[in-house]
Formats: sequence, structure tokens, C-alpha cells
Amino acid sequence: MATFLYRLGRFSFRRRHVIALFWVALLALAGVGAAGAPAAGPTSFSIPGTEAQKAFDLLEERFPGASADGATGRVVFKAPAGEKVTDAENKAIVRKTVEELSGGSEVARVTDPYEGGGVSQDGTIAYTSVSYKVSGLELEESSRDALEGAAEDARDAGLTVEIGGDALQAVPHTGAAEVIGIGVAAVVLVITFGSLLAAGMPLLTAIIGVGIGVGTITALASTLELDSTTPILATMIGLAVGIDYALFVVSRYRAELAEGREREEAAGRAVGTAGSAVVFAGLTVVIALVGLAVVNIPLLTKMGVAAAATVAIAVVIALTLVPALLGYAGRRVRPVGEKSRLLGGRSEKNGSEKDGNERKPQRPNMGTRWASFVVRRPVAVLLLGVVGLGAAAVPAASLELGLPDDGSQPTSTTQRRAYDLMSEGFGPGFNGPLVVVVDAKGSDDPQAVFQRTSDAVKALDDVVAVAPAAPNKAGDTATITVVPESKPSSVATEDLVHGIRDAGREIKADTEADVLVTGATAMNIDVSQKLNDALVPYLILVVGLAFLLLIVVFRSILVPLKAALGFLLSVLAALGAVVAVFQWGWLSGLMNVEQTGPVMSMMPIFMVGVVFGLAMDYEVFLVTRMREAYVHGEQPSQAVVTGFRHGARVVTAAAVIMIAVFSGFIGSSESMVKMIGFGLAIAVLFDAFVVRMAIVPAVLALLGKKAWWLPKWLDRVLPNVDVEGEGLRTEDDRKDEDRELVRA
Repeated sequence: MATFLYRLGRFSFRRRHVIALFWVALLALAGVGAAGAPAAGPTSFSIPGTEAQKAFDLLEERFPGASADGATGRVVFKAPAGEKVTDAENKAIVRKTVEELSGGSEVARVTDPYEGGGVSQDGTIAYTSVSYKVSGLELEESSRDALEGAAEDARDAGLTVEIGGDALQAVPHTGAAEVIGIGVAAVVLVITFGSLLAAGMPLLTAIIGVGIGVGTITALASTLELDSTTPILATMIGLAVGIDYALFVVSRYRAELAEGREREEAAGRAVGTAGSAVVFAGLTVVIALVGLAVVNIPLLTKMGVAAAATVAIAVVIALTLVPALLGYAGRRVRPVGEKSRLLGGRSEKNGSEKDGNERKPQRPNMGTRWASFVVRRPVAVLLLGVVGLGAAAVPAASLELGLPDDGSQPTSTTQRRAYDLMSEGFGPGFNGPLVVVVDAKGSDDPQAVFQRTSDAVKALDDVVAVAPAAPNKAGDTATITVVPESKPSSVATEDLVHGIRDAGREIKADTEADVLVTGATAMNIDVSQKLNDALVPYLILVVGLAFLLLIVVFRSILVPLKAALGFLLSVLAALGAVVAVFQWGWLSGLMNVEQTGPVMSMMPIFMVGVVFGLAMDYEVFLVTRMREAYVHGEQPSQAVVTGFRHGARVVTAAAVIMIAVFSGFIGSSESMVKMIGFGLAIAVLFDAFVVRMAIVPAVLALLGKKAWWLPKWLDRVLPNVDVEGEGLRTEDDRKDEDRELVRA
């Protein structure tokens, strides 16, 4: 592989006009396709295999036009102090609002609070439910404006009015976070390279890659029925790995220049060595993202595949466009250690310089000094790192999973205020009613089945109210609305859902009628369970495939095993930090977490997928340098130091960039986005600076030559991908290395 990539790098450097034109044309084509493509059509959020989804599908079949999975808006009214919503004047305002809400083209139905039991016992609070024909993400902006406008008119008339439900749910938008991340990345790259031009290359190529990826996703959105949220993960991960991969190639190019190679030769060797690591690092990320299909949630699968495609584009760009741009830059990209005018220094090498036959001693950089310290005290560093991460992981034992509702929103939002008003007037369970669907099509007496189901539900704990069964026109299917006593995200409500389903199984055994529980609350419970069940198979698939891939890369058993175990340790520590902040409330004020509660159920599997890919990036880039040094004759401990001398600064820069990109999302008002941003940022911090920078060199120092052991039979079977660039070494290289070993 190294030889092929070496030739590709030289070709791209030499034929830079062709390569640059190709990528510019591809970017233009993606842009034109995105601009001319029809908007993404309606896509339903489905969770195959869950009872809640089965019930939704049954409602669509037996109650045609009911829009069972459509958006719902709940407008909550509160009378001024000393008044009631049943007073004539206030009643007229509420009914005028109900009439105003009924006029929308996407509105399916609107309830009258005075006829449907929507007034609290003390008469101070009332609510009306607005059901829409489409989901929250598919609602036209005009429908949301009409909803908010009607509420504002009622406020102007003197009532307190708030809006809850998923009708106000909009497509999540990013932008400020990415700008912050790119700004920090630019500063880090300038410090790393000491050159605006060299720093600009990773940013430029990453933006081009994301532009092509997201443009293509947008162009194909309608054809492939992609959700409008699909490009978000592709943008986040595409920017991250795009900057990383270009950073590693440019850094290796500058190191090759410092060895005295011609620029075209340096570009070829940079792609042949660092490019090999890019390919395998990219493969681990792709495996992790495509592996999300194991969960069998279409939205998550599409997001993973789209992000994986963007990562693949970033890999190809690093192998072709980066060397082409290096060809254009010429002498303006300087060797490692040669200061540019930007830093105001004279040109001097931070490496070894020849003066006649004399060689000045090389000044050790920070990476060299740190690695030397770890190699001297591996046991102490290993214990400190493992104990520290273990302590951070302790809160993960108390992990509670769930999906956020309006109760987790900041108190400044109308959704949260509507949630609190409903809890005040009717009890917290009214914020998450359950819908029991009874399919008695094969029963001799459907009405008796409906009544038996209602009685069984009323007998359960944590039930406040059970509405009369509402049958369809055929009379063979009915819905029963159940109001829990506890809030939607509580364990008691989850137990109630399981209790209804247990009772339904008994009814089915006697009557052959299906009893299903659905609604937003039940769907959230089912999604959480589905994600929990998929976590172990996902870990086995992703970590297993990556383990096999890393055996090929490192030609070792223990190094990939150590990489996988270190990753699991960093993820557990990151989950512990998430629990401490978002569930226990530690440092919640600093993080602006207004409401603690269960951790988002998607968080563990999402962190595993994204962080695993990025962690293996750092593992591959750092350890391939160590293996390269070991293969070329250095002792194991010295190879660790050599790997850090060449790779520590670049890996540190890449990790800082990732942390900055993810930390930008902590400032979001959306609790899910805030949690994802914090979780990914802290996971990268733990993995890059504790696992890869401390635990990895300590373990390798303790293992010595055993770290690179591989059974002979397996060595013969495995393909030789030559990540170390052994095939690129010339006779002069070998003589230079022999002289270095003699001096050592």
C-alpha cells in the first residue's frame, strides 16, 4: 500500500492542475445538484420492531386520516390572579383562540377545553390540543407562525399563554458552534505549523470535503428519502476528520523536507507513510459509523452512512488534493523547525544540522521529554491514568437512560413553561398521556374486550384517569387514553407502560385481541430499550472489526487489544462525567444545565460510534510512528520516544481541535445538543490526553518487544500493507539508519 500511495502522492504533486480542477469541478457539481434538487419530501420517524411503532401503524390502517404520528401542539391558558378561565370574558378569549387555530391547512383537529375536560379543577388553567397531519419536523413554518400568533393574541387579551408539544420542534440548526470550532482550529494550526499557508490547507481541504459531502446529501435527499437532519452529523464529523487527516499529511511532508528530500519526493513519502495511516484510520471511522445500522433506527442509519461517506471523501482528499496544494505552495511551506516570517524568527532547524562532518545535538521537544519520562516510570503513569479514569467512570454505574421531553427544556422556553402549567393544573402525568390501542378484530365481542382493557388499566398503580374507549367506524379497534400520575420521564411511568403490556398479554391469551401501548411517552421508552439492547452487539461488531483491522496495521495482538481496552476505559469515564453533570447536577451551573434528569438514551451508542473512530485515529497516527521506528531497528523503549517526537505535537493539535469543535455545542439551549457536545468533548479529552498520551506509552514500555509479537502462522496469513513505508526505503536510507544505530 505504501508504494501505491507514494506514487499517488507524487502524481498528485506533479499533476496538481488536474487534481485541483477535478475537486473544484466535483464541488461545483455537488453545489449545482444541491441547488437544483427538489426539497426533501416528508419522511416519517419510524422505529421498526417496537410495540409503539406497531400501534402507530395499526392506527393509520384502522383510523384513516387520523394522523396518529402527526405533530401535536398544546396551548395552555392561565387566568389572571383572582380570575378563572371559565369566566365569560376569559372563556370568550379561549374559544376565539381555538377558532383561530382551526384554520390552518395542516391542522387535523383542535379540541375545545370546555367540552373535552380541558379545564383544571380550580378553574384557573385550561388547555387545547392541536393535532396536525404531519410530524413536527415536516410542519410548514407558516403553521408554527399561526400557532404562535394565536397564542400571542390571547396574551395581548390578558391571559398567560404557553405552547407545548412537538409542533414547535424545528430542524436543529448549527452554525455558530462550527464557526467557533473552525476559529479555534485555525489558531491551533497556525501555532502548530507557524505558517498561515500551511495552517490554511487543512481548513480549506476539510471545507471542500464537507461541501462535497453535504452538497451530495442535499442533492440526493429527495431521491433517497433522507431526513433533513441527516447532514448534521456528516458536517460535524467531516470537519473533524478532514482537518485531522490533512494535518497529518502536511506534518509528515514538512518532516520529510527537514530530512533534506526534494519537494515532490517529500510529498510522495508523506502520502505513502502518513497517508497509509489516514486510510486505516478512516476505515475505523467508517466501520463505526456504518455500524450504527445495527440499531435498526432508519434515521440513525442514514445519519451514520452519510457521515461515513463524508469521511471517505476526506480520506481521498488528504491523499490527492493535499499533495496537489503542497505543489502549489512550493517553498512557502517550510520544513519542520524552520521558522517562518509569521513567527518572526531566523531560519533555523529544530533538528539535527550538519556542519561539515559534525552534527549538532538535537534539542528534545515536549513530546520527547514526556515520552522519556513515561518510559522511565511506566508503572506509576499507568496506575495514575487507570485510577483517574476509573474514578471518573464511577458515576456511570448510576446511569439512567431516557429521552428528553419538554420538562428538560430551559425555564426560559415556552415549552417548559407550558409543561409546568400543565403539571400545576392537572398533574405531571398530563404532559405524557399514553394511548392504548385495542385490536379486537378477531373477537366475538369487541365491546367487552374494550371494557375489560379499561378495567385492567384502571386497576394498575400510578393511573390518574382512563378515558372511555373510542372505537373506529368498523367497531373492531379502539383507543383508550391513559393519564399517568407521574411525569413522562419517570421510572414509575415506564413501569406503568410495562404493566399495561403485561395485562394486555393476559387479555390476548383469553380473547386473542392485541393490546398495544403507544404515544410519545411509550415511543421514548421503546426507543431507549431498543438502543440499550443494541449497545452490546454494536460494541462487538465495531470493536471486533476494528480489532482485526488494527492487527493487520500493527502486525501485533497486544497493541490492538490495548487500544480497544483503553477506548472502553475513556468512554466509561466520559459517561461518568455526563452522569455527574446532567443527572447528578455537579457543575450544572457552570454548564448552564437548568434541569437534571435521565441521560439521553442515544448517548452511549452515539459516543461509542463517534469517539471510537476518533480514538482509533489518534492510536493509528501515534503508534504507526512507533512501529515504523521499531521495524527500522530501534529498541522498543526508544521507538516509543521516537513516535512521540514525531507525532505527539500533531496528535495534541488534532485533539485540541476536536475538543474545541465539540465544546462549541455546550452553549446550545437544546439539552440534547448540550449533552452531546459535552460528552464528546470530555471523551476526546480523556482518550487523547490520558489514554493515548499516558497509558499507551506506559503499556508499550512495560511490554517491550512483546508488544509487537505476532504468531508466525498469523504473520504468514495476514496481508502486508506496509504502513511503515518499508518499501520506500532506499539504500541511502538504510546506510543513514545504520550510522544512527552505531552512534546510539
